[in-house]
Amino acid sequence: MDAAGVLARMGFMEKILGGRGRSTEDYVELDIDMLGSESAADARNTVYIAEIGGQEDVIAIKDAVYDGDIVIADITRLRTKDHTVEHVMDELRQVAREVDGDIVQKGDDQLIIVPSGMAISREKLNR
Repeated sequence: MDAAGVLARMGFMEKILGGRGRSTEDYVELDIDMLGSESAADARNTVYIAEIGGQEDVIAIKDAVYDGDIVIADITRLRTKDHTVEHVMDELRQVAREVDGDIVQKGDDQLIIVPSGMAISREKLNR
């Protein structure tokens, strides 16, 4: 099966951007040679998947964005703590402003934060 078939079969984008109850076991590592692209070690930027359950989880996310990386953060565990939610959201908005990046909340369960030189479209591609 080629790389496109593997991605379609696994519902790759749904695993990253949609659905509930994800864990690290839900992600499948693909052989980079199978994709025909440069080595991950040569990449200038990285996309990180994170979970935010409290204020302590924000530090690593801030560091990644300051380093020029992208973070997709699951905030489902955060939704029950209203005071913490606002504090975390304000802190991450400030990081996005400081690096001249962008931040959006996707549904009730995810934040996407990108560094300088990138923007997040508020429109879906298939519309």
